[in-house]
Amino acid sequence: MSLPPLTPEQSVKPPHFEARMSLLFAAIFVPMGFHLPYFPLWLEERGFDAAQVGLILSAPIFVRLMAVPAITAFADRAPDRAYVLIALAAAALVASLGYFLPVGPVFVLSISLILSVVWSPHSPLADSLALSGVRRYGSDYSRLRIWGTASFLAANLAGGAVLARFDAGVFPWLFSGGLAGIVVAALFAPRLGRPRRPSQLPTDLPDARRVLSDPYFLTIAFGCGSVIASHGFFYAFGSIYWKSLGIASDTVGFLWALMVLAEMFLFFVFRRLFSGFGVPAILAVCAGAAVVRWVAMPLVWPLGLGLAGFGVVQALHAFSTGLTMLGLQKMIAETIPEERTGAAQGIAFAANSGGMAVVTLASGPLYAYAGAVGFLAMAALSSVGLVLALAAYRLTPEGGRGR
Repeated sequence: MSLPPLTPEQSVKPPHFEARMSLLFAAIFVPMGFHLPYFPLWLEERGFDAAQVGLILSAPIFVRLMAVPAITAFADRAPDRAYVLIALAAAALVASLGYFLPVGPVFVLSISLILSVVWSPHSPLADSLALSGVRRYGSDYSRLRIWGTASFLAANLAGGAVLARFDAGVFPWLFSGGLAGIVVAALFAPRLGRPRRPSQLPTDLPDARRVLSDPYFLTIAFGCGSVIASHGFFYAFGSIYWKSLGIASDTVGFLWALMVLAEMFLFFVFRRLFSGFGVPAILAVCAGAAVVRWVAMPLVWPLGLGLAGFGVVQALHAFSTGLTMLGLQKMIAETIPEERTGAAQGIAFAANSGGMAVVTLASGPLYAYAGAVGFLAMAALSSVGLVLALAAYRLTPEGGRGR
């Protein structure tokens, strides 16, 4: 289905479009780089137990599943998506100030739920603006988006250095400062008007039923979802586990940054290494890497492998996450008609995020009961991906099996 022609206003490229979008992506990923590794440490320092940490981290994911598609669809109908982004960025900054208050877990959970509504749509809205630039002006999305990855990496390292000098109590300052940066960057975001065709909620599309009836798509989507979901335990308690071993905060930040570097490297070599692989084979590699990663995680320290061992484990993130997401997109590109890609992306997003939310919620009691041994449960979950990879191979459309 072709897009309507550009209006005269839409045909004019905003000044410094690439620079402004690169700045926006860089700003958006800074608070993410602080939040993912260090928010759990701050919660632990506040005296919250493992179950409370798991609930505070997981509940916003459930809310995000409903909020993000609704807000991005609304933004498509606003006079300009940049205005929606500015309002959400300001709201997120104000909401984050609640973390400075000396309050209990119920209030912190409430702040996190509000943030899941006003903070989570930032990246999808930036993606929407960037992709409009790709279609209208021939911009290179990867060259815009890479600044987000770079700033996430920098925030991992800088946050660890700051926490090592002070303590986890400095997290609200880092996080709110990062959100303030998004407000500034959003004010400079390009104004592109409405998209040529506004998005719809995937559940409203008639094509969603057809996508859901495709057994090959569902097998790959849920196989990838099981591998992605297995990371929920690590995201919630990886930093807490490392700190319990006496590893310094700046080293924790380095270990987080290492997995981002490994994922970036995979993006550069993906076509060269995996272009001849069918998607089921890619899923098998991803699931196998995740199984090895989670089996190794609780054994590294007892076996005396030290930080080098954790470094190898973190490098497997390139396969357990980066390759998983690339394989999922490869499957959608190869087998889903263009007019159904919105439905397919929505269903895949639900499978990944829903699984992650459930696992993160269960991670609190699991870590309280089993500690690092809980990673073995994540290895078992990842092995589901291996089973589904075999099933998908038998369902692969003709010509799509590759190696």
